Amino acid sequence: MTRVPMADLAARARKGSAGIGAFNVIQLEHAEAIVAGAEAAGRPVILQVSENTVAYHGSMTPILTATLAVAAESSAEVVVHLDHATGDDLVRQAVSLGVRSVMYDASARPHDANVAATRAVVAEAHEHDVWVEAELGEVGGKDGVHAPGVRTRPDEAVSYVGATGVDALAVAVGSSHAMLTRDAELDDALIAGIASVVPVPLVLHGSSGVPDAALRRAVEHGITKVNIATHLNKVLTAAVRRALTDEGVVDPRKYLGPGRDAVADEVARLLRMLAPDPY
Repeated sequence: MTRVPMADLAARARKGSAGIGAFNVIQLEHAEAIVAGAEAAGRPVILQVSENTVAYHGSMTPILTATLAVAAESSAEVVVHLDHATGDDLVRQAVSLGVRSVMYDASARPHDANVAATRAVVAEAHEHDVWVEAELGEVGGKDGVHAPGVRTRPDEAVSYVGATGVDALAVAVGSSHAMLTRDAELDDALIAGIASVVPVPLVLHGSSGVPDAALRRAVEHGITKVNIATHLNKVLTAAVRRALTDEGVVDPRKYLGPGRDAVADEVARLLRMLAPDPY
């Protein structure tokens, strides 16, 4: 079934009260593992390439082209998504390569500047049938702090969606990026309050730090897209470390292969957890 439109996938997930797993690709093994997990689980999946990953590789074209190729050959339903782009040039480049779903992040800017920049990106993206996610409030773990004062307010969310025309909204409700422990506490009442008034799908960033039960509750209260990166990196790294205890292992396939398999297994588990029933 290969690549599918994000709008269609999000609409089905919302109708079925399901969560869509969105997993970050850092290297080719990530992309291969994520689609393998989706195929095993029988669930759709989102492959995300972030601005940070593009910077790591020094160029968008190789890693994004490879990710698109992996998605195209998969039997699962796959969306390829540009994650946390802070510049409109990066969005344009991703679109030129064939991406039809992007996250434009102007959340670090003053509110009015965020609105203006996001509205401009949305207008241009929609001309190319590209789905746009944006962020309101500040999810911790990147450049700012994680505190109640930066959480997304329902009234501001309604105004922001109306002013920008975004297709999905990432909200600050208690999670934080790059957490190594899974003990973040989400504000379920706030999620439900935002979901009740905002007409577009809600996105949870920093989901690696959220335990399974809390992720399920978040989906039940209105989260649709669930971003997970650090947790899978921990899984991959642990598997690689185990393989490298044998000092005779020097072929990267002998340690990256087990890492890839471990990530595939965890992706399958997470996808089933986020969506117990196919959708």
